[in-house]
This record gives sequence, structure tokens and C-alpha cells, in this order.
Amino acid sequence: MNSGMMIILTIVLLAVIGLVIGILLVFAGEKFKVEVDQREIDVRACLPGNNCGACGYAGCDAVAGAIARGEAPVNACPVGGSAVADKISEIMGVGADGEAEKMVAFVKCAGTCDKAKKKGTYVGIKTCEAVAATPGRGDKACAQGCFGYGTCVAACQFDAIHIVDGIAKVDRTKCVACGKCAAACPQHLIEIIPMKAQYTVQCSNTERFPVLKTQCDAGCRACSLCVKQCENGAITVTNNIAHIDYEKCIGCGKCAEKCPAKIITMQTMPG
Repeated sequence: MNSGMMIILTIVLLAVIGLVIGILLVFAGEKFKVEVDQREIDVRACLPGNNCGACGYAGCDAVAGAIARGEAPVNACPVGGSAVADKISEIMGVGADGEAEKMVAFVKCAGTCDKAKKKGTYVGIKTCEAVAATPGRGDKACAQGCFGYGTCVAACQFDAIHIVDGIAKVDRTKCVACGKCAAACPQHLIEIIPMKAQYTVQCSNTERFPVLKTQCDAGCRACSLCVKQCENGAITVTNNIAHIDYEKCIGCGKCAEKCPAKIITMQTMPG
């Protein structure tokens, strides 16, 4: 057999092998293919794609799958709001069931530059994590307040939080309540609260007043004047800090009026 014939036979053999492998792959694909729910694809196309985690899932792909499987409501995406919920409800063939309650991040510290007292000068890495790990914990006398170095700012994808006058401030018009700022804060000062909350307690210092007054002029004195003013049982004092039950609060403002430290503040609604 000459070399030319050998080449031809080799080519034919390779073509047959390729054809057989192709047939086997097609068979295997049909045998073991994973069915994709078209609704999941359509729902994913409606989502904004921020992958922020505000919905409680790992990202938009994950929540799209959960919605398609009926494990998450059609309004699970707080970033998309009611507009996205309406589109997804059409895809899923269900009602939007109303808009999900809008939530927002809140910083429990009012220790601005003119309120927080200094105990020295901090020299070191300018991040909140570094300050939290340093003996003395920064230059502010209150070791439980906002350090003001912007770890929360770096964590926010929506430009919704900034350092203003030494403490973190949330832009309620931009916040989507993803919780990344809260997770990043080593002081655990940021909580996610209902947007409808009209009054908040802007302090996390648990020291008793004799110590507190040496640390900050904007701390909760645990005097309970706010508790006595509330007719709905919406405010209590625990561990030397006032706490508001947002489900009970009717927004009368009597607690804020009587607070001697003025750290019960009224929240402005966006728009």
C-alpha cells in the first residue's frame, strides 16, 4: 500500500471517528441535558444586573432562579422596585402583590467633629478596620462610635454613603438597602431600617452618663424621658441606649422633643 492510499485511509478513519464521537455527544447531550426554565431567563433579563445582594441572594442570576422556582416573590429585587416587579409578575403569571417595603441603611452615631471629643492623634492606616484593631481605637474618646475613615463608603456600589463632618451619612435617595455598608462596618453601627421610620436613635454608646459625657456630647443618656413621653410603648431603653420599635411608632415626635441630647432625630423622606 502506497503512502497516498495510507493518507486517504487515515483521513477516512478520522472522519468516521469524528462522526461517531459527534453522534455520541449529541446522544449524551439529549440524555443528560439540564432543562432551563425559559421564565428564569426572562426574569433575569428584567433584573438590573447590579448583583448587589440586596435581595438576600448571591446575585441576579440566583434570585432569578429563585423567582422562577417560586422560592422568592416577584418583587424580590429592591433595586428594580415596582417597575421590575410588574414585568416579572407578567412573566410569572401572578400578581405583583404590592411593592416590597422600602428599606434604608441608618448610621447609629451622631458624633460629628464638634460633638465627639478627642483623646489624642491617631497615626496609622486610615481604614476603619485598621483603627478597630489598633490599641486605643483611634483618636475619638468614644470607642463605640463612627471612626470616620470610610470603610462603608468603599463597600457601597451606589454612592449612597459618605463621610460628612467626621461620621458616615446615608443618602436615602440612593440607598437600596443592600447591607454591604453594614457588613463592612467593624463598629456594627449601621442597620437596615424601614424607609417609613420617621424617628431614629442616632447613638450606639452603651456607657453610663458619667463616662459618656467625657466622650461625646451627642450620646444617649439613658434618662428614659423619651420612654415616659411615648404613649404607644414604641421606645424602650436597653443597655443604656434608647431603641424605637418602628412597628409601634406613629411619628408623633414627643420623644425627640424631650430628648436632652437631641439624638432622636426625624428622618426626611426622599423626594
